[in-house]
Amino acid sequence: MRHWLILLCLALPVPAAAQGCRIALSMALDVSSSVDEAEYALQVEGVARALEDFEVQRAMFQIPGAYVSLQVFEWSGVTEQTIIVDLTPLRAEADLARMAATLRAHPRSVANAATGLGRAVSFARTQLERMRDCPYHKIDISGDGQSNVGIPPHQVYAQVDFGEITVNGLAILSDERALGRYYSYFVIRGPGAFLEIADDFEDYPAAIKRKLIKELGVPQLGLR
Repeated sequence: MRHWLILLCLALPVPAAAQGCRIALSMALDVSSSVDEAEYALQVEGVARALEDFEVQRAMFQIPGAYVSLQVFEWSGVTEQTIIVDLTPLRAEADLARMAATLRAHPRSVANAATGLGRAVSFARTQLERMRDCPYHKIDISGDGQSNVGIPPHQVYAQVDFGEITVNGLAILSDERALGRYYSYFVIRGPGAFLEIADDFEDYPAAIKRKLIKELGVPQLGLR
């Protein structure tokens, strides 16, 4: 019976609402002072390779006619947020190739700033407000330390309405082995939020690939 239900779902036409943007995703990369140049390069190259990966592309384009709008920005202190690639509709492999090339060509914006996680998620929320037509809004934030400047993320969530925005985290444990617990308690939030772990920056490319595949998945019917 379950087999026939799956076949029936696959045979159904794609709803009109699925013909446009299906997910607006803002990705935030850590450029605080704890991240050296080699570690920064591993983050950027990790995202670029993930966008070129077959499994990520299969997840990206799994619904014909529906696209993901993706943004990538750097974050560190209260005022240090730099957009590398603004919210861009990704409809074909060529779009992903151009985004990967832009990432690789981008010079690091700052190198000596604090860790303002609360400001980073607040900035991403503001960016996603431009994509109201997308039914799902997600923030993908990576970092190697706890917030140490500005309002911390859990207080931001208490003060600002994030609505149905999902914040997923990628904790890099190279400097703080217990950082995953901090991200679980204070950073991730919203429907279906999850945490991915990278043991160090060398592990980041594999972790961001896993994270993107999961984030780009199709939500179950009736859930959000």
